[in-house]
Amino acid sequence: MVKRYDRLKEIQRLDPERDFLRIYRITATYEFPWDITRALELALYRTYAVPSIGRLLAETAELTDRSQKRYDDTALLLDAVVEHGFDSDQGRAAIRRINQMHRSYDISDDDMRYVLCTFVVTPKRWLDDYGWRRLSDHELRACAAYYRTLGAHMGIKDLPRTYGDFERTLDSYEAEHFDWDEGGRRVSDATLDLMSSWYPRPLASVARKAALALLDDSLLRAFRYERPSFAARGLTRGALRLRARAVRLLPPRANPHHARQNPEIKGYPGGYEISGLGTFPAPGIRGCPVAHERGRADAAE
Repeated sequence: MVKRYDRLKEIQRLDPERDFLRIYRITATYEFPWDITRALELALYRTYAVPSIGRLLAETAELTDRSQKRYDDTALLLDAVVEHGFDSDQGRAAIRRINQMHRSYDISDDDMRYVLCTFVVTPKRWLDDYGWRRLSDHELRACAAYYRTLGAHMGIKDLPRTYGDFERTLDSYEAEHFDWDEGGRRVSDATLDLMSSWYPRPLASVARKAALALLDDSLLRAFRYERPSFAARGLTRGALRLRARAVRLLPPRANPHHARQNPEIKGYPGGYEISGLGTFPAPGIRGCPVAHERGRADAAE
């Protein structure tokens, strides 16, 4: 029988530069599947506070008019790479779809790099606060290597190498770019509405208040939300820390848990094909608000 810290011991026997995919899979699908899901939701949410990102997302209407589908597709595409690997048919198809969508929009390398940084930094900070344990140095090094590899497949230039590099890049980008934008606020509101919709009506308003209570002051200022009360923050964060203590006492997970198994994924009850996920925008014509030169190489292979 696997004991609570056995998988951490397994991770520490692996090489985080060579075995980064195996380590990241253990971390994301065995040790912290619920926490990683919540952290990646928050990671993507943070990006809305960068006006160039929030405004573009509002113009496409994918997150305002089709919030559930956009949520499902993003989670399923990202997780296909985790589950099947970079060199698998499924992983290559997922990366190809991600690249096809991004190439249809005028997105800067700086914005792309920042979004990638949120995937590395936000889970670590979430687990520092609400995880049943903190990530080990091996896990942080493997996470950086995993997303560095993903970024290379996406053709992103000047990728950070270490976790510290990812963290410094994120913090400096947010300090320079976080600001109010009407489009970003619309996307934020739509995302909060989506998350609230996952709960029965009596709990929906509670879920929305809890989500706001988890936002740091820089996000609240950027979206111009009223700062939650001390009591709301204390109750929300205290509940998450109590959950962490309870999880620590439970037997470890026997089987991996993937994003496709999450109850929040609602759009594909009959199954899906990775190649059919996401949008198929035509630049300047259908689903894309801008026409531009296709300067980004197809790095899906």
